[in-house]
Amino acid sequence: MSALTAPGFYPFTIAALILVGIVAIEIVAMVVGMSISSLVNDGLSDHGVHSEHGPLDAWMSWLNRGGVPLLVLIMIGLASFAIAGFAIQGLAQALLAPLPTLVASLLAVAAALPMTRVLSRWTARIIPSDESSAISQSDLIGLIGTVTLGPLDQGKPGQVRVRDLHGNIHVLRTKAAAGHLIPQGASVLVVDGSNGLFEAIPAPEELGAQT
Repeated sequence: MSALTAPGFYPFTIAALILVGIVAIEIVAMVVGMSISSLVNDGLSDHGVHSEHGPLDAWMSWLNRGGVPLLVLIMIGLASFAIAGFAIQGLAQALLAPLPTLVASLLAVAAALPMTRVLSRWTARIIPSDESSAISQSDLIGLIGTVTLGPLDQGKPGQVRVRDLHGNIHVLRTKAAAGHLIPQGASVLVVDGSNGLFEAIPAPEELGAQT
């Protein structure tokens, strides 16, 4: 354990601790009916971080942003950096001595980037992302879904899980249409949407849940 707090290891220990903290916060947030992942995506969108152009967007696209929620991508990146760093410094220590912190960190970043790309693509097959750019927002209107984070009202958006005509699953930021309060787990009909935010009403009984 003392090796993990040594100067040559502390960037990777910090990354691991941040990862643990994010996981703990997300668990607590889910218990109280919130989603840190949605807050991160909303905050970045509100500040224009999700630009469609520029080197940052190119790097994010290469790392598979959009394939998994942004917070999941960050967690994968932190885990990859920590694992690569511990492995590099552990090997160096076994052979001779730990590398200088800066050198080890640069090598860990170089190893973490392709690791993040591969792991995020693998994770995307298991965890559905937020609304996919591969399908237009209008195509999602009229679908039946299930409230996975709620209840839905006219305040803070919750989440609705829908399946499109191609069988792909989407998790949509959704509010209830005016006059409705929809509990978590209920079936809903997506009736409107703009700028990544949808509106839903309770699904008519004759339609039923399709997810």
